[in-house]
Amino acid sequence: MAMTSAISIFRFHLPLLAICLASIDAILVAGCYISIFSFGDSIADTGNGIRCNQFDDVGRFPYGETFFHHPTGRYSDGRLIIDFIAQDIGLPLVRPYLAGTDDGEDFTCGANFAVGGATALDKKYFISKGMDVYWTNNSLNIQLESFKQLLPSLCSTDCSNRMNEWLFLVGEIGGNDYNHAFFQGRSVDEIKTFVPDVVSAIGSAIEELIKLGARTMIVPGNFPIGCIAIYLTRFQSDKREDYESETGCIDWLNQFSMYHNRLLLDELGHLRQRHPNATIIYANYYEAAMAIIRSPKEYGFGESPLAACCGGGGPYNFNNSAVCGNGAEVCSSPSSHISWDGIHLTEAAYKVIARGLLGTYTTPPISQSCPKIQRYVLDSDYDNNSASS
Repeated sequence: MAMTSAISIFRFHLPLLAICLASIDAILVAGCYISIFSFGDSIADTGNGIRCNQFDDVGRFPYGETFFHHPTGRYSDGRLIIDFIAQDIGLPLVRPYLAGTDDGEDFTCGANFAVGGATALDKKYFISKGMDVYWTNNSLNIQLESFKQLLPSLCSTDCSNRMNEWLFLVGEIGGNDYNHAFFQGRSVDEIKTFVPDVVSAIGSAIEELIKLGARTMIVPGNFPIGCIAIYLTRFQSDKREDYESETGCIDWLNQFSMYHNRLLLDELGHLRQRHPNATIIYANYYEAAMAIIRSPKEYGFGESPLAACCGGGGPYNFNNSAVCGNGAEVCSSPSSHISWDGIHLTEAAYKVIARGLLGTYTTPPISQSCPKIQRYVLDSDYDNNSASS
């Protein structure tokens, strides 16, 4: 599919009433927030990356086939965690900032600044490490600057009071800082030296948001990268001790993810001490994902939880020569798979993780900042929401 054709199907088909006031009944039921603002990478990107001419494959079928029935710039077959969070709260799906206002809508309900391929650290950091820098120049700092530019149009005066009603999703971010290094052949020992800097960049962004007036933030940790098909393919080993016996994931890579998450938890603890009036919620994406990888059948997934649905063959159905959207074949039932394209997850997996965030996978629990949200979500049906984005 030509790039122009791919972009043409990304136009947002937002119903005329898909504004915050149209969702006021749902918001009152949930008793939560009136807007969501998101920062991150492809895990949360709802259409920014394709507008940066990044990763054209995500602009082709079968991306978006399950819920939207056309590609939207999301790196999945359907909705992402951020989409389910928006639906939890009763808000429209969060619009990508780079969509602008050319479709007649504004960012009253929030904006998504996440960009596929984005890093927590700026490009100059990787250049200083002698790395080949070829990815999008939309680091966390740049995304934050875009938010600052948008802010005056949302609240010309007394932004701090308005921002009390906004929910901020800061991440997942940092994964690409490590992905680029691992795939350029850097050692795990060297990449571990990046982690404090990555965590510091996330902490600085949170500090800046609090200074601007943000009061409630969800900050996700890293996924278990040792269970991701691209890593399993790249780092295949004949040594049994390299793998977790229970899951088949690569143990040393998962240990790396947990190292990042430990440092991030420490940073969030320090931030809570410095800002007791802010609610900083850690979202444990790692354990939420591991729960379904350890017991896939319990959550409705098939017997091969590590293999991609859309891929080019091999033991984990991932092949760099035939990637999803460009030469790969797609499975007949994405909802029975956890992995979508060998890097990102399916809508079905993201849905389970999003539901898990209402249970034991957030610290402090989301229900503390939004007491009615769990009852609201349990009484609602995600799939009755229209594909409005």
